[in-house]
Formats: sequence, structure tokens, C-alpha cells
Amino acid sequence: MTSRATHRPVGTVTRGTTNPNRLRRMDRWIAATHGAELRRATDPVAVDLGYGAAPWTAVELLQRLRTAAPHARVVGIEIDPARVAAARPYERDGLLFRHGGFEIPLPRRPLLIRAANVLRQYDESEVAEAWRRLCARLAPATEGSRGGLLVEGTCDEIGRRHVWVALGPEGPRTVTFATRLGSLDRPSDLAERLPKALIHRNVPGEPVHAFLRDFDRAWAAAAPYASYGARQRWQRAVRDLRANWPVTDGPVRWRQGEVTVAWEALAPRS
Repeated sequence: MTSRATHRPVGTVTRGTTNPNRLRRMDRWIAATHGAELRRATDPVAVDLGYGAAPWTAVELLQRLRTAAPHARVVGIEIDPARVAAARPYERDGLLFRHGGFEIPLPRRPLLIRAANVLRQYDESEVAEAWRRLCARLAPATEGSRGGLLVEGTCDEIGRRHVWVALGPEGPRTVTFATRLGSLDRPSDLAERLPKALIHRNVPGEPVHAFLRDFDRAWAAAAPYASYGARQRWQRAVRDLRANWPVTDGPVRWRQGEVTVAWEALAPRS
């Protein structure tokens, strides 16, 4: 799967905090939106980058991807050699663990790189270079394929609230907000889980701040729907939001407590 040649990993060791089922919202979105690309591939390889002190997220990623693409394989990559050694007993058909970082030391470009809670400890100024490196390692676009997908984002400790950016070989495409609706007071509660590229931009004058402001207003206007449940209220709010923001998904995803917006609408002004 990868060369044993000595290489110098790119990146720094993360805290390694992880919990089972923490990344379920991201995984389900990936399986739903990128599953067709994985199914079409002869050898669909996915990377769980920076899986942390325990291998649970890589194990779960394989399980969830195989619901959409039965031949998918997952490689967990960690910059801490001790974590790789601890994960090796969990290797099985379709699941491997390797030492590495943003250089993604695999002999072939993967169709998916998932980097959850990895860039949170980095400076905002370092995000663009990390994205560039990772996007350069994705499988390229071809006729009939948009190429590989990088999903980079942040969630809370038990996965109730999550925001991620999806990027292709050409760069950022969308931003997805996902939440357990029963735990939500207002959509702007998700601001604390914005990925590093956006979290410091939640200030007046920046697009992501305006988006969350408008989302809160739409949520407030949808209050009468709360009697039918938080899911109905969320869907009504997203429908209203769509009038002024480029929402790229539809009711099937909204019912999951998600909404996806074009990156260009939320990208930092500078």
C-alpha cells in the first residue's frame, strides 16, 4: 500500500483526543455525497489523516464508506509513530495504518482525505498551505470524475456539532454545517466549531458572520414550526435562507440536520 522508505512527515503532533462515533455526521455525508466516485473507482482508497491516540475513527470510516462503496479501503495516517504502533493490531482487510503527515505517503493518490480536528491547533496563516499540499495529493479530475475529495473540519467532543469544508483538486468547494438538532438553541451555536479557515472570521464585515446572522433570523422566523419538532423548524429555516445564500443541497440532507453552502459565499474577504 505504501513504501517503507524513510521520510520526514510534514506537520505537528495533535492532542490526539478522539471518541468512538465522534465523526459520524461527517462520515455519513461523505458516503452520501462522494459514494458514487468511490464506487466507480477500481481501487478506492480513503485516508483518515490525524486519527489520534486511538484508531476508532478510521475503523468507523471504513464501515461507513463500505455501505456506499463495498471495495473502499482506508489508510489511517498519523504523525506520531507511537500512535501508529498502537493502531497496528486493528489492521484488517481494507484497513491499514501508516506513519506520515500532510505529505500523505502513499504510492497512489487517494479518492478521499478526511482531516477532522487536525488544523484546529494551527495558525490561520498555515491553513492555505496545508490545503494546497493535501489537494495536490488527491486523485486528479478526469473525464466523468471530479477527482478526489478533501474534507477538513472541526467538531465537538461527542460529535453533536460539526462544520467542514469540502475541497477538490482545484480547491475549496463547499462548507457544511451539521448538528444534532435536539441540542441546538440557534444555528450560530455552530460558530464555535467553524474550521480554522473561518473561525476567526466570525466578525462583522465577514461573510460567515453575515451567514450565521441570517441563519439565526431565519431560525427565529421559523419558530412556529417548532411545535412539529426541531427538524421541521430547521428545514423551514434553511428554505428561507436559500433565498439569499447559495445552498447547494436539498431536503434529504436538511432532514439530517445539515446544510451545505458554496465556499465562495463564505470565503474570508482577505
